[in-house]
Amino acid sequence: MIKVLLLLVSSVLLISLQANENVTFKGTVYSLAGNTQSVGSIAPVVGVVTSELKEKSLGNKQKKLQVIITVPSIDTPVCNLEARTFNEKVEKIPNIDVTIVSMDLPFAAGRYCAAHDIKNVTVASDFRNKSLVNAYGVLIKDGPLQGLAARAIFIVKDGKIVYKQLVKEIGNEPNYNDVLKAIKRLS
Repeated sequence: MIKVLLLLVSSVLLISLQANENVTFKGTVYSLAGNTQSVGSIAPVVGVVTSELKEKSLGNKQKKLQVIITVPSIDTPVCNLEARTFNEKVEKIPNIDVTIVSMDLPFAAGRYCAAHDIKNVTVASDFRNKSLVNAYGVLIKDGPLQGLAARAIFIVKDGKIVYKQLVKEIGNEPNYNDVLKAIKRLS
């Protein structure tokens, strides 16, 4: 009984001491807030808002492989390029559900998708509760981009995180080839 109690207490302490990750913006380090997730973790189930103002659930078990992409703002050149690149690259990959999430309002996401012919990914917003960025540990905690999402990619299969890429410099694009290899391997 004492061993079980000690194991439980040490697990709680380890979780509480787990340091949040950080990213850089133009070379300056900024902290991320929320619950840091790792490959192998149960994917937190959260809701985001689509451009049609409907809630979309992410992180849950579903038949399709889920690709969750977080970006600071769809209106920036790097985020724009990232969204258009993934929209093009996933067009012919079956059984995947790709969602790009930012803090932009759903109306902006709707205009963006219409202007750039985005049809193969869902562009959604976490503006209501910041539930995704907090649950996945990608909320920028300080600096000029405080309150926005860091650039990250999570792949969820059967309710578990099976791939994670946190782009350390916010102004950089993700490693598309690595993500696409993981998608093909896992789907």
